[in-house]
Amino acid sequence: MNASSLTLTKKTHSCVRLERDGQSLVIDPGGFTEDDAAVGADAILVTHEHPDHFDEFRLRAALESNPAARVWTLRSVAEQVSAAFPGRVHTVGHGDTFTAAGLEVQVHGELHAVIHPDIPRVTNIGFLVDGSVFHPGDALTVPDHPVDTLMLPVMAPWNKISEVIDYVREVKPRRAIDVHDALLTDLARPIYDRQIGALGGADHGRLAPGDATRL
Repeated sequence: MNASSLTLTKKTHSCVRLERDGQSLVIDPGGFTEDDAAVGADAILVTHEHPDHFDEFRLRAALESNPAARVWTLRSVAEQVSAAFPGRVHTVGHGDTFTAAGLEVQVHGELHAVIHPDIPRVTNIGFLVDGSVFHPGDALTVPDHPVDTLMLPVMAPWNKISEVIDYVREVKPRRAIDVHDALLTDLARPIYDRQIGALGGADHGRLAPGDATRL
């Protein structure tokens, strides 16, 4: 692991930017996040095809802004953009490892969490970056690797707070930082903060869009 620290910048909803040594990696610049969330990034990772995680407009803007930028994602997303950017979109799945923006990345997981038994489950992968930061996408995937910082999908149509708390307990990160939070109202945030913080067993924090922290 590189000795210099990572900087994490929270974007709206489930999108985050990780930066080190002048290179940047963006995860899930979907339709709820800022138009330019991935612009200038060296690497873009996409966990699954749902529009709040994958937005073709934002992905194209990133790839056009930086001709050296590359995308790593699962097949369902890659098939939608690879023809327009030949050689720049890489298909990955559970168990794969690769280097993006100078950072080592491991892929964990295969399926989206159950929204309802009548709704077919799409594929979903999570990314463990630099052996320390895990973004699970829309699933409660537990990687077979220690996690220092868990990007915690705190509120979604497919989860409830007890599952979120138990997920933190199972992963056992040093800290959990909220993502997938665009649907969480300001009225509900203190309840989630208090219960996850008290019961999860890890340091729990929340960043406003645009806020950054050193990891």
